[in-house]
Amino acid sequence: MARPLLAIVVSVVALFVSLALLVTGSTLLGTLSAVRMGLEGMPATTIGVVMAAHAIGFVTGTLYAVPVIRRVGHIRAFAAFAGLACVVTLAHPLHVDAALWFGLRVVLGFCVAGMLMVVESWISDRATPDNRGALLGAYTFNFYLASAAGQFLFALAEPVSFVPFSVVAMLMVLSLVPLCLTDAQVPVLNTRGARLRFRELVAASPSGVSAALTGGVVLGAFLAMGPVYALRVGIEGGELAAYMGVASLSAMLMQWPAGWASDIYGRRRVLVGLAALGTLAASMVALFGATFVPALFVLTGVMVAAGASLYPVGLANANDHLHSDHAVAASSGMLRCYGIGTIIGPIAGAAMMGLLGPAGLFAFLGVCLLLLALLVYYRVSYIPGVPLAEQGDYVSVTPVSTPVINTLDPRNEDFEEWEPTAGVEDHDVADALELGGDDPEVDDNGDLSR
Repeated sequence: MARPLLAIVVSVVALFVSLALLVTGSTLLGTLSAVRMGLEGMPATTIGVVMAAHAIGFVTGTLYAVPVIRRVGHIRAFAAFAGLACVVTLAHPLHVDAALWFGLRVVLGFCVAGMLMVVESWISDRATPDNRGALLGAYTFNFYLASAAGQFLFALAEPVSFVPFSVVAMLMVLSLVPLCLTDAQVPVLNTRGARLRFRELVAASPSGVSAALTGGVVLGAFLAMGPVYALRVGIEGGELAAYMGVASLSAMLMQWPAGWASDIYGRRRVLVGLAALGTLAASMVALFGATFVPALFVLTGVMVAAGASLYPVGLANANDHLHSDHAVAASSGMLRCYGIGTIIGPIAGAAMMGLLGPAGLFAFLGVCLLLLALLVYYRVSYIPGVPLAEQGDYVSVTPVSTPVINTLDPRNEDFEEWEPTAGVEDHDVADALELGGDDPEVDDNGDLSR
């Protein structure tokens, strides 16, 4: 059953608006939480542990939110996750306590993962074999742009007031509106594909797995502790918002050049170059700090851009070594590696800040990137890689997602366009369908039954 192009475009726009509102609010809350704890005088190590709680909840959510969606359906699940995320957000300013905020951020991370799963499965359903690559690119662009918007919104109100937390809560709830008003059919949560054990993924592409893990460490540590670093070197208010916003925009702008270079020069060589570039930039920040603010902005942007490009290039490297029917499974495994990195990064980076002061954050990131550069350089020097002519296509992806969106990857040759069962269009399929279950039966009167 062909779907009209206009209907697809309208439904996708609504979904992307929901995604943008969700990501903007989540990003803003991350920076806001880190700065607020810094202003309260909490030790860097404590802040790092609390900030890592969101990653713990997010990784858990990618594993355990699916049964919730299957049980109650897409829209009800999204509403439940959004409502809980709103309550958790508003609870933050009521009492600033590290233990309380740790628990709140775990719950928030779980809810954000569940909400992303709902939106991503709906976007995947809007895809056809011809447009899925474009949809995945639009998803990545939309995600990074919304992340930057969330950073810039930090300048709107003082972090010691309840106002910015209320703005985040409003964004979370507003993300419900476009999704709840869509009349698109409820999709099937599809992550099909051949299974791939983690040790098989590591054996196939140790460079790619290492890149995903390091990318998670770098971005996780910077997004969690970067605002604290800025605060401690005298950057506040609008300048702090611009500092974090420029870093997010830099991450978006590097995606396509990194992909182009990896197609021309090979994945592993580009990984070495990205890691070396990130090492140099992080080292310069660690040594010279905020002595010249414009240089700090540029160097931080370079480091974050290099770190953000590690995951998609590493994923491309992994896919070059695997059969196409492992594309979804490989992406899922790489996402878990990245997620582990986002848990390690804030804790280890904060610990280094506690030992060395603010510069410790970038010293730690520089060491991590240097180790990756050396590891991949060794493999380039002594272990033959996939010939350039046999490489697959590079695909720009964001690592802050769930396995659901991976079905759009053009490297996934098992992609099948989902079509609703005849007769379902005229019913409230949010009530009638269960995600991933059997198709509903339609009786002689056109009514849905089980």
